[in-house]
Amino acid sequence: MPSPLPSPWWRADTHRDRRPFLTARNAIKRDLRGWFEAEGFTEVEAAALQVSPGNEAHLHAFATEAISTAGARTPLYLHTSPEFAAKKLLAAGETKIFDFARVWRNRERGPLHHPEFTMLEWYRAGEPYEALMADGAALLALAAQTAETRALTWRGKTADPFAEPERLTLAEAFDANGIDLLATVQADGDTNRDALARAASAAGVRVAADDTWTDVFSRVLVEKIEPKLGLGRPTILCEYPICEAALARPTASDPRVAERFELYACGVELANAFGELTDPAEQRRRFVMEMDEKARVYGERYPLDEDFLAALAHMPPACGIALGFDRLVMLATGASRIEQVLWTPVAATD
Repeated sequence: MPSPLPSPWWRADTHRDRRPFLTARNAIKRDLRGWFEAEGFTEVEAAALQVSPGNEAHLHAFATEAISTAGARTPLYLHTSPEFAAKKLLAAGETKIFDFARVWRNRERGPLHHPEFTMLEWYRAGEPYEALMADGAALLALAAQTAETRALTWRGKTADPFAEPERLTLAEAFDANGIDLLATVQADGDTNRDALARAASAAGVRVAADDTWTDVFSRVLVEKIEPKLGLGRPTILCEYPICEAALARPTASDPRVAERFELYACGVELANAFGELTDPAEQRRRFVMEMDEKARVYGERYPLDEDFLAALAHMPPACGIALGFDRLVMLATGASRIEQVLWTPVAATD
């Protein structure tokens, strides 16, 4: 017999169990908003409907359409991030902005994933992306303080949110597993798939014959590296290969790597940050490559936002970061799955 369905979230007894997580969510959101306002940020609200939901190969959007009064139909998408709209605001003259954005991602559901969730995204014009590292550390500490906890927790793992984060490059993380990552990356972004595949296999990672360089890179990251990040204290994993940072600029010290970092705690990815790419031609080239890969793997592609590419030419140097707000609440409150910290979870379809 099939297992019984879980109680609906709207059942009084179920809601009663969830309510402490939800009220903590409200308190954390209030205090984080206060932090941004005290730091001189302006809160913005990006429109959810966009002509392009984003152009990353492995992100999947919800599609809809606009119907004009004359009956003309135009494809639209629910955004997977407020990034394109936020960067247009930077081009318009805003300098420090943040958004508690509702975003949608299809094909995503699990203890840490939900088809609709809240992304806290913020940008600093004219500042180095290292400024975002300090921001992220401050927000982890503030969330824990608001939740009245001394530790972030997830599935038996803990991290001290008040400790200075460890900083680790991708090259260092791969080297710890016996893999010389940057030996497989060229300055122009080209990669040596076979060299990475041989090194990954020697490190005990399964490699399939049709795996691309990115497939092998991702498998090493997920299997060998991510579970060890953010244990005891948060980890900043930085300097991603340029081919794994479609919206980030190269570092000044090494063109093979980009100004990209991710923030981890308890083995959970919490945030993804960039020193923003502002070259429209290079951004277009990268988007086309991403959509070519999406078409190869999934048989579909999303349109480019030409308005966004035009705005890039007017955007100042900036850095930006997206933090999974629901995940932060989970770790600060000790919740075991994302539905516990969402006021009205989306019903499961399978």
